[in-house]
Amino acid sequence: MNDRLHDLESDAGHSGSGGAVAVAPSAAAAHSAPHTPQPIRHRHVETRQLHVRKPWMDRFEAWVSRLTANNNFVRRIASMIWLPYAFRSGLKVKRVDSSTFTAILPFRRANRNWYNAMAGAALVGNSEISAGMYVYGRCGGDYTVVCKNLEYKFLRPCFGPAIYKATPRQDIDGFLAAGKEFNIDVDLEIVQQLPTRELKERRVGQCLCTFHVTPKSHHRDKKSRTRKPGRK
Repeated sequence: MNDRLHDLESDAGHSGSGGAVAVAPSAAAAHSAPHTPQPIRHRHVETRQLHVRKPWMDRFEAWVSRLTANNNFVRRIASMIWLPYAFRSGLKVKRVDSSTFTAILPFRRANRNWYNAMAGAALVGNSEISAGMYVYGRCGGDYTVVCKNLEYKFLRPCFGPAIYKATPRQDIDGFLAAGKEFNIDVDLEIVQQLPTRELKERRVGQCLCTFHVTPKSHHRDKKSRTRKPGRK
């Protein structure tokens, strides 16, 4: 009997000394040990700018603007819809290089007056269109171009095709780099193409056009600010 009690006491002593791996001593140590907070690892969250999809009308207008700025055939089709006067007059805009445009007004019956000369209304009206197409071609389809002022000076009658040569007074590229709305003055020299072998020219008029150019994004921002609350 005494031997059996001695064996039980020895077993209990061994279980107490080797109980570091057992569950009960670990739970007791967890309750007794002070809690040390773990360091918080900050996760870098990548923020991306949400792309707001433009309305389909704005996308269609931008698409037509890009086509008309680069393609003469599409420009003629667009003028038939939105500029019927320019389409009937037969005005043709020709790109010489990246910064030079010329417009040719043919000497057709629709542009002549009763004494068989180029009508003054045709010369003045197509001056605004020629200078506007020049500014529009330089700025691109993301801008709206509106004529604010036009001054035309008649020098002599025109008895042949009229050629418009545009020269800006300010640096358009500098205005475009700023990304803001601006005013631009364009000088037009109107010459008559003489029917000779050398294709000589005779100046028939001078014109000064002032245009107000605005990014289309400004129009959208203004429309969103003036929209009533709760109205979609």
